[in-house]
Amino acid sequence: MTEQPPPKPGDSYVQSFARGLEVIRSFSTESAAQTLSEVAARSGLTRAGARRILLTLLTLGYVESDGKLFRLTPRILDLGFAYLSSMPIWNLAEPAMEALVEDVKESCSAAVLDGTDIVYVLRVHTHKIMSINLGVGSRLPACCTSLGRVLLSGLPDAEVRTRLRASRREALTRHTVTDENALFQRVQQAREQGWSLIDQELEEGLISIAVPLRGRDGRVVAALNISGQANRTSVGEMQTRFLPRLQQAAQAVSRMLASQRR
Repeated sequence: MTEQPPPKPGDSYVQSFARGLEVIRSFSTESAAQTLSEVAARSGLTRAGARRILLTLLTLGYVESDGKLFRLTPRILDLGFAYLSSMPIWNLAEPAMEALVEDVKESCSAAVLDGTDIVYVLRVHTHKIMSINLGVGSRLPACCTSLGRVLLSGLPDAEVRTRLRASRREALTRHTVTDENALFQRVQQAREQGWSLIDQELEEGLISIAVPLRGRDGRVVAALNISGQANRTSVGEMQTRFLPRLQQAAQAVSRMLASQRR
């Protein structure tokens, strides 16, 4: 696996801002509360540099501290909600997803592509079907998810190849496809048929099917999927029962997007 090189700083690159984002990203479920030294280590900064950024975030209300440990505050959600509120697609998609979940009694998610990952932007649950704790903002490798393969299918072939080479092509289960050429074929298949189905490649027992959401110009801007349990939902049932309903929901959202004023 090869990783894409980080951007080279230039006249338009604000290094202090980039470092501030690294400090924010150092917090996670596993490291929700950190000491100054831990933040510095996780963000690759000196203690002095990390301290200046943490104190700035503390002053702005994005971080709180008890004098030893630092934690993000709910205000940090403003940064993510700014993205969600700036995109009309999510307001349009949510009612359609809720109606779909009520109809099929399975969970539905929406995601966008970011580099080699998908990022969940909306999720409507019926019940917990994954051991992985996923919420809005969670990331997964695009190459082994139905959402990801649909999103990759909207890119030119050369770009698909580039992203697959840079992906974390790990065998998450005994069913996971990791070969670059095999993955490329599955992305092409998703493009040709207009949907992608994953059978226990991401997690044992999890099956999902995804379709694209298209913008005014017809390009893939996001993807919707339905997820279920393989022990009670077969591949055939996914295609015959769930796919038509999923396609109807996606087409309805895409039509609304196409009718939006610029």
